[in-house]
Parts: sequence; C-alpha cells; structure tokens
Amino acid sequence: MHRLSKVLLAISALLCALPATAQEKPQPWPTKEWATSSPEEQSSERLARLVEFGGVNNMDSLLVTRHGRIVLEAIYAPFRAGLKHRINSSTKSVVSTLVAMAMRDGKLDSTDRRVMEFFADRTIADIGDAKKAITIRHLLDMTSGLEWTEGLDGVPRSFFAMERSPDWQQYILDQPMATAPGTLFYYDSGNSHLLSAILTKVTGKSALDYGREVLFGPLGIDDVLWRGDPQGISGGGAGLYLHPRDMAKIGYLYLRGGVWEGKQILPASWIENVRKADVDMREAWAKELRYGSQFWVMPGRDAYMAVGYDRQLIVVMPKLDIVAVMTGSARFSTANGMPARPRYGFATIVDQLSGAVTGDAPLAPDPAATAALAEKIKEAAIEQPAPASAQPAMAKAVSGKTWRFDANETRITAITLNLDGAEPSFDYEVAGGPGGPPAGRFGGPIGFDGHRPVGGRLRYGLSAARGTWSADGTSLVLEVQTLGNDDAARATFAFADKAVEVTYELAVGYKAVLKGRTDD
Repeated sequence: MHRLSKVLLAISALLCALPATAQEKPQPWPTKEWATSSPEEQSSERLARLVEFGGVNNMDSLLVTRHGRIVLEAIYAPFRAGLKHRINSSTKSVVSTLVAMAMRDGKLDSTDRRVMEFFADRTIADIGDAKKAITIRHLLDMTSGLEWTEGLDGVPRSFFAMERSPDWQQYILDQPMATAPGTLFYYDSGNSHLLSAILTKVTGKSALDYGREVLFGPLGIDDVLWRGDPQGISGGGAGLYLHPRDMAKIGYLYLRGGVWEGKQILPASWIENVRKADVDMREAWAKELRYGSQFWVMPGRDAYMAVGYDRQLIVVMPKLDIVAVMTGSARFSTANGMPARPRYGFATIVDQLSGAVTGDAPLAPDPAATAALAEKIKEAAIEQPAPASAQPAMAKAVSGKTWRFDANETRITAITLNLDGAEPSFDYEVAGGPGGPPAGRFGGPIGFDGHRPVGGRLRYGLSAARGTWSADGTSLVLEVQTLGNDDAARATFAFADKAVEVTYELAVGYKAVLKGRTDD
C-alpha cells in the first residue's frame, strides 16, 4: 500500500506539471506526422502579423505549434517546403541533448569531468593547470576560458580557421587560455565541437549515429544531414541540417519534460537545469539573456531557445504550451551593396508569440482572419523580384569562356559563365584539400529578370542565383545561395580582355579577391 501511494503521488505530480489543455485532451505525438489545427481552436490569433514579420526579416520558414498541433506554417521564397535547413549553432543544443542522453545511458558519469582527460593521447600546447581544470560543464556553459575570436557579432575568425585546419580538435585544444575556467562567458563554437568529440569517445559513435539511435529515431526524424570534421567527428558548433518540422519535434520533447509517447527519454532534471540557466551572456542589447547547457534563456519571459546564426531558432515557451521554429538566410541587397541578415530581437519574437495567445479556451471561428492568414502565407511563398538587368554586349563576349585561377583560400579553380542564351547559367570547380570537402563541380541557372531561379546543384543543395550588370556593362554581380544552407555569397566579376578579377564575399563578412585568365 505504501508503494502504491508513492506511485499515485508521482502520477499526480506529473499531471500537475502539464498544461491544463494537455491534461484534458489526448496527448498528440508527432512521431509520424504533426497534427494541425486552426489557430482559433488553440486559442491563438493575430498570426498574420507574424507572417509579415518573417517576410521583412529574411525568414525562410516559420512554424508555430500550440498544445502539440501546428497552428501556423509559412515558407518564404525562394526556400521550398520539403527541404532541410542548416540550423547553424542550434546544432549546439542538439549536441548538449545527446550529452544528457549519454549521461542517462551511463556512458558519461558527470559534467564535472575534466575535458583534457578525454584527450590524454594528444600532445596539447600550453597545457597548464588552468587548461587542465576545464570541465564538460564549462564547455556546456561557454565558460572554458579558451582564447577564441567569435563572439556573437563580427567575423568568427577562429571558427573559420578551425574549419581550414586538418584537425579541428587539435586546433581547439592548442588554443591558449584567455581567462580562468568558469569565470567569464564567451561564445565559442570550439567548446561545442569538443563536446561532440567527447560524445564519440564515450559512445564509440559519431554524434550523428548516436543521435539516430537515441534521439532522431525515437522522435521519427529520419532525414538528417550532419557535416563533420576531417576525422569524422560530427560538427559540434554547427553543421546539422533538419526539416523545420523536425526541429519542432526537438522543441516539443523539451516542452513535454523529456517524455515522448509516454516514455522518459530525456531526463527531466536536465530540462529543469536548462530553464534555470544563470550564466550572464553580458549582452548590452539583451541584458536578460542567460546561457546554460548550450541553450539561450529568457527567464523573465519563461522562454528558452536553441539559437543559430541568422536566426535558426527553436523556441520553447512552457507556460503557453508553445514551440516555435524559425529558419532564415542572409541576403545580399543590390540596392546598397550590403548583406541583409535576420537580426530581429529575441524579445520581439517571444512577445509576438505571447501576444498571439488569448488563453486556453477555444475562440470562435473567424473566417475573415483565416482568409487573411492564408493570403499572407500564399504571398510569402512567391518571390518578390529585384529590378531586371538587361544583357550588355559584354555578356556575349564572355559567355562560354572558362576562367582558371591559381591556388587560393576559396579553393575555386575555374568558373564558366553561360550568358548568351535563353537560360543563363554558371558553373565552377572546387579543389579538395586537407580540412575541407572533396573536389567537385557545381552550378545552376542565373536570373537576370530580378528572380532567383532554383535548379542546378551546389555542394549542399539547390542553387538560387541572380545576376546584375553594372551601368557601363563591364562588370557582373552574381548573388548565389544554396537553399536552406544560409550561405549567401556575392561574386563581382570585372572583365578585361582575357583576364578577370573576381571579388568573392560571404554575408558573414569574409572576402577574397581572385585573379584569373582564360585561353578561350
């Protein structure tokens, strides 16, 4: 009888922890597919404003769930439904989730374990008491103290240097100490990659393979891409690609206290620690932000988030029973020559989500609001073109020629522009090398009518490219992005007889100048 009382008390506590609506209705589990609902049925309204907000803030997709059902899903052109999206640093939150599961499985005994113990087989530069004192908890909370240039603004120089190195782990471990461990927050993707490496050491599997077993599989997530380092370690700081609906499943696992289809697969204590994160991120533009276990937390709004560069977000709002997902991409603006990036404030989006909720009681059907929302979603899927660019005489002169380049940092070895015809296109060759992907040839169509036609193939997906000629017709600006990859690039071609100078820029701030020649 004593045991039965304990069981009943435990069940009662669990029910009290759930939102009222979750208790009153059968719990939906989106393992196979998400249930959908009208916003009014889930006590939500004013969602058309959210769709508009996404349109002016470079979103690729926007998804909102309430009470376990999708109440809003919008796709913004040129992105398309059915494509995975690179989630950038939201990868970090997935890695930390796998760390929690490794602890659940007894493969990792404590977050107080010292990091250098896992790399005892390596010769590490500047090894001293401070570096030896770094723990897994320090990595999780971005307080390792390692010297790193990344932060939350500016060019992530250390991250780029790591990606160009032949051994990412060694590059990170060899960094000198900037501060004592545990004393200061500094955003450092190297911390997260070491977590992924430690996962592989304790599980014998890459984070991708371990994730398929303990996280992706149980949640019904079967279409995953996870880029890794030259040694096969899944990228801990970035590199994971998921469908927006699958991103929402991870948020929903957290919303439901780590329970999935009635089974506790993520420790509830881990989620509670995430919600109580107290590491000050020291951001003047958002003083309330706290960090912990690779999540961003807004305690005053009872919201926490997986956050990736250019606003790849999984937002969890427990009191309102909401999970929201946003993906986004930088764009280059031909009007001012500057990249436009999703930079809206987190408080702004959380407050808009809160403002769309009226309570728990279903609202009366609102046909006018439903029609307005449907129209906004339809408009979002149609690309708004830039001004058209006429083809000058130079287009025919350079069409079909191949420019070849000496070895350079971008590893681009040749570019061909096919501009004299009804379907302009480009293709380019990339060399392989240590620390990078293999050699390949890629390309796609170019739109000169203001649109970005989708097609061809870049390394990580479909190409969307737009071309614009200068007023004097001597230089070409080509804007290219891979759908779902958040890799907006701009190449400015300055032609001169058999020579070309290409200024290659990424929206993140990287810039390189390539000089090439043609024998055609």
